Amino acid sequence: MQTTAHCVLFVDDDADVREAAQQTLELADIRVEVFADALSALARLRKGWSGVVVSDIRMPKMDGLEFLTEARKIDGEMPIVMITGHGDIATAVRAMHDGAFDFIEKPFDPDLFIDITKRAISHRQLVLENRTLKVELARHSKNVSGFIGQNPAMEKLRTLIGNVASTNAHVLINGETGSGKEVIARNLHEMSGRSGPFVAVNCGAMPEQLIESELFGHEAGAFTGADHKRIGKFEFADKGTMFLDEIESMPLALQIKLLRVLQERALERLGSNRVQPIDLRVVAATKIDLRDAASRGEFREDLYYRLNVVQLHIPPLRDRKDDIPLLFEHFARDAAHRFDRPTKPITPAEQATFNAHDWPGNVRELRNAAERRVLGLDPLANGKDDSNTEIASLPQQVDAFEKGVICEALREHGGNVTATVMTLGLPRKTFYDKLTKYGITPADFRKPRSSTDAEPAR
Repeated sequence: MQTTAHCVLFVDDDADVREAAQQTLELADIRVEVFADALSALARLRKGWSGVVVSDIRMPKMDGLEFLTEARKIDGEMPIVMITGHGDIATAVRAMHDGAFDFIEKPFDPDLFIDITKRAISHRQLVLENRTLKVELARHSKNVSGFIGQNPAMEKLRTLIGNVASTNAHVLINGETGSGKEVIARNLHEMSGRSGPFVAVNCGAMPEQLIESELFGHEAGAFTGADHKRIGKFEFADKGTMFLDEIESMPLALQIKLLRVLQERALERLGSNRVQPIDLRVVAATKIDLRDAASRGEFREDLYYRLNVVQLHIPPLRDRKDDIPLLFEHFARDAAHRFDRPTKPITPAEQATFNAHDWPGNVRELRNAAERRVLGLDPLANGKDDSNTEIASLPQQVDAFEKGVICEALREHGGNVTATVMTLGLPRKTFYDKLTKYGITPADFRKPRSSTDAEPAR
């Protein structure tokens, strides 16, 4: 087994012991980082870190047992080997009881030291491989509406989510209203293995005068009406995931406080001088281009780059109409179960109508359409009086189908008329006559120059 891909974090306040351990491990082709105190080593640890820890027990400020407890809070499956130089078997037994992987006594035999360290590395590798398999299993077996479909853009999105879910990286989700941003945020949390809760806040739906208290909490007497202490959403989400929807609506003054939370991994309640450490992953969502908003001074540029470690772009439904039948069937089955109604397959005429529709409400609008159809109503009534709805005539159905085919061809070719005419096999004059008839403008299908599917952080 290759051990060079892993690292040993060695902690001991004795410089001679650190030097000897470093030489022993490096001669065994094992990378090592040495620390003189537990607090410095603790700052290096992250959940999912691929290495193992070897730590002395008796150290000033924070001893090895305290270090063990704090390290396991970060990752409960991280192998930690304890060292004692005093033959204190009772302490060693306590360490094993508290979750230590193994222990050795000073002065330790180099071969024994290397053997225990390699066993810890092998154990760590197995744990991380199992985590990866669980993420992959969840990715393939999760039956949630936001992931239904075979469109290449959604497959790319699945891959990105699978790659970043188990990390602590902050994520920025970009997508139109109703495209499923919260669904993706929830799945990122569920696949992350984080022990804390998923907490969702819509920044655009919260009154500006209340949002600071809601997010950061307050002490009793912090302001008029603050009769008791309140734990804010950030603090409640400790060790979990905070989903901030419509992040572009957050007031600029609060954006500064959010930036500090992300940078320092700590917060202060309103009316308090006490700094509260938190372990928080933030998933933010927006329906606008935050970088453009930052360039106009409408969003803090430094916060944009702090959030934009990973950016996930959800394609609108009109750009993946090949997924509509699968999505519609899923929503219809769900509605039929809830309403105790039968389901029936989509007719070719309905499919043509759905293909011609632009779906401004995206997946949310499609879900509503499926529910309306199960209830015997017009799926695309859009608030019209359902008692007056009529079944479309054959010419209307033919027109809807033809319009849908033309729009799909234009979309496929990015609004290029020549390529579209060749694909459809139509004379150019006939093609333009149909554009006029259906009110179609080829320029509307030109693909905009955009920065985004998975823009790297800066």
